[in-house]
Amino acid sequence: MHSTSRWTPATTLGNAKIGVMLQLSSAGKRFGPKLLFDEVNWLITPNERTGLVGGNGTGKSTLLKILAGMDTLDYGTRTHIKGMTIGYLPQDGLALSGRTVFEECLSVFDALRDMENEAEQLTHVLSDADPKSKEYAAAADRYSEIADHLHVHDIYTLDAQVGAVLGGLGFTREDWERRTEEFSGGWQMRISLAKLLLQKPSLLLLDEPTNHLDLESRNWLEDYLHNYENAFILISHDRYFLDVTVNKIVEVWNKRMQVYHGNYEKYLVLKDERRTQIMSAYKNQRDRIEALEAFINRFRAQATKAKQVQSRIKELEKIERIEVPEEEATIHFKFPQPPASGRTVIEVSHLHKQYPMPDGSPKHILTDVSFTIERGDRIALVGANGAGKSTMIRMLSGLEGPTSGTIKLGHNVLADYFAQDQYKVLDGNAEMLDDITGSNPKVDVVTLRSLLGCFMFTGDDVFKKLGVLSGGERNRYAMAKMLVSPANFILLDEPTNHLDLRAKDVLLEAIRDFSGTVLFVSHDRYFIDRLATRVFEVEDRRVHIYPGNYEDYLFRKQGGLAKIAEAAAHNPHVDAATGMLKPVKQVGTAPQAPAEPWESTHEITGSLTPVVPTPKSTIKRLNPIKLKQLEDRVAAIEAELPVLEDRIQTAEQQQAGFSTAEAARALAAELDTLRQQHTALTAEWEDLATQLEEQQATA
Repeated sequence: MHSTSRWTPATTLGNAKIGVMLQLSSAGKRFGPKLLFDEVNWLITPNERTGLVGGNGTGKSTLLKILAGMDTLDYGTRTHIKGMTIGYLPQDGLALSGRTVFEECLSVFDALRDMENEAEQLTHVLSDADPKSKEYAAAADRYSEIADHLHVHDIYTLDAQVGAVLGGLGFTREDWERRTEEFSGGWQMRISLAKLLLQKPSLLLLDEPTNHLDLESRNWLEDYLHNYENAFILISHDRYFLDVTVNKIVEVWNKRMQVYHGNYEKYLVLKDERRTQIMSAYKNQRDRIEALEAFINRFRAQATKAKQVQSRIKELEKIERIEVPEEEATIHFKFPQPPASGRTVIEVSHLHKQYPMPDGSPKHILTDVSFTIERGDRIALVGANGAGKSTMIRMLSGLEGPTSGTIKLGHNVLADYFAQDQYKVLDGNAEMLDDITGSNPKVDVVTLRSLLGCFMFTGDDVFKKLGVLSGGERNRYAMAKMLVSPANFILLDEPTNHLDLRAKDVLLEAIRDFSGTVLFVSHDRYFIDRLATRVFEVEDRRVHIYPGNYEDYLFRKQGGLAKIAEAAAHNPHVDAATGMLKPVKQVGTAPQAPAEPWESTHEITGSLTPVVPTPKSTIKRLNPIKLKQLEDRVAAIEAELPVLEDRIQTAEQQQAGFSTAEAARALAAELDTLRQQHTALTAEWEDLATQLEEQQATA
């Protein structure tokens, strides 16, 4: 039997000492005959910042509901401290109505408003009651308690708090006064998320919070959670989001729970190391077991060895067998490569798009848009919700025409479009395996079943009728089907929706290996960063084009190019095109004569031949030509050292600014080279200057 209880901790939330807010002990849960997890032990502290990961169907969402108190354990216990608050956001299914968006969000502060009204009533009691009476003392105590509580919750900035959160999640000021029931399911989830963030519960539980957010809102949520003052646990299939928000990963796998400290990238490293350690320990244990069994079998019948045999039997019985976790199948799927298109895939000229409003006035979506897409481009189409991304991708796919302007496909271009609601075009009566096999008979059934397994269709699932699948399941299937027989120009609208991390990796690698052209809309930062070669931003009815991935786009968007130009204007050693330091050149190096004791035997980046000082009386006088070369070399180094120091300072300043990972590594390597050159030149200068002084002293 399960049990749920509360206890009063030695320390309360907010104290400096970290305690435990919520605890699961020997927890287990079944879903029908299937065991989801077993023997789960979890101590959740006030500084919890955890990502909950695992494959679909492992019980992550169920575990989150149990933590929220919305589901029960089949066995084990769940305990929590008295007075803690929990906020839970499901993946979907919430619907709000009856108030405006702003009123709905402001309603989370109803208790504070009630306390504010109570405080106002208490002021009347305090003004009328006898200061020496018990009534006055009770009212004063209560008023002080309320005042402290209202001060902590910043009662006078509630409207500003609501506005900041709504703005961060993509709601315009016009949206604030709209009724909540006017919004679609995705926006309803945003409103629910806004309410939770405003409540600031002791423990925030978020199940796929980025599913319904665009990139701008997702980036805002990253910053919000980074500064969140309480604990949170989240489920996400967005790898970049996990990397920048959590410092611990809890994995539910093989019916057990394993804790890894660090973000998602660190988790992948630690998991691999853990498996290596387990396999090593398993091998050592198997060697020992085999040795014991061999000894027992060999000497069991010999009376003289009975004592040793019994000793080894007892040792064998005491060994706790190491369980090797099942190997997670790694699927690598490649697109069947399509026929090549011409160099120009699509050309858009002076495109305009508008829709009629209910009052007959036009609503302008896109204005005078022109661009060209070339073969091999992988273009990320980004922009705020409602900016016109889906409209643009539908027009490029030919499903919708422009109001004016032209869209011209290049030679031999075959376009295919994957919509957010792609499942609607599937044949509900078709059986999954038969339907996908018909897409490309050249792909064998084993490969197709492996591919379907990546998209979470295993076992008998592949024999289901498409009509019995949920919308999310049918969209996953539609994505798998498109991979089997792609065109040479594919347009994808939110292809990563409903995919777990494993399926996203399969899709990502397949597209990276694809020889055709791709244009896609996605709010998954990792997916865009790994895939895009250009970013098209839809903003203010225009399309702005940025080279590189999303990280490069942000760099330019945040004024990176202006900073580079400014740096180049103030420092001649900075390349104005790239922002990187120009290659190092030797300054004022005189032609080298045959090596003398003061000369280095390598370039300044190499090692120097040590020079052993000699007594003044034995110093060899140099002829005037050699002496002039020595003086010139000292002067050259004295001119070069300040240049190197300026370059080092510039590089160090660049390191403090934004850069891509590749640029950061290149800059670090160049900075290291510059420092080595500076050290070598300084050592050479000290040696040569000493010799020059000695030559001058003997003159």
